[in-house]
Amino acid sequence: MTILRIGQGFDTHAFDSPESQRPMWLCCLYWPDITGLAGHSDGDVAAHALCDALLGAAGLGDLGSNFGVDRPEFKNASGETFLGAVRTMLSEDGWSVINATVSVIGNEPRMGPRYEECRARLSDLVGAPVAVSATTTDHLGALGRGEGLAAMATVLLERS
Repeated sequence: MTILRIGQGFDTHAFDSPESQRPMWLCCLYWPDITGLAGHSDGDVAAHALCDALLGAAGLGDLGSNFGVDRPEFKNASGETFLGAVRTMLSEDGWSVINATVSVIGNEPRMGPRYEECRARLSDLVGAPVAVSATTTDHLGALGRGEGLAAMATVLLERS
């Protein structure tokens, strides 16, 4: 019998101060000339939302319960590190990813020119097709004021 599960994830981070010179990582890609996101790890909202969706669908907790800020070994960890660890956890529990989608919410960076690169990178790391999209909030709220970024992810898992 095949079991299918859907998972949803959400993450948000504020932009760090420009003086910090923290690099911007989004969809496990470096984005030059854009201030990075504050956080214990690299702040990659797309990777983090995707991890939460994957873990949630499998019933394996969430990013915080598995890799929380109380774990110094994950200080400044990359989204790639988290996705690799989550993929291993899923595999060990008998799950495979069918597909996923990630929507990034915020004013910058402008993702259109790099959609294909984002899609390819996340698909490679997850081992299944990942669709990527982006939107703004039409200047409403903290994201609309350019204070940070957010991402939502949805995944479909299968266990045979």
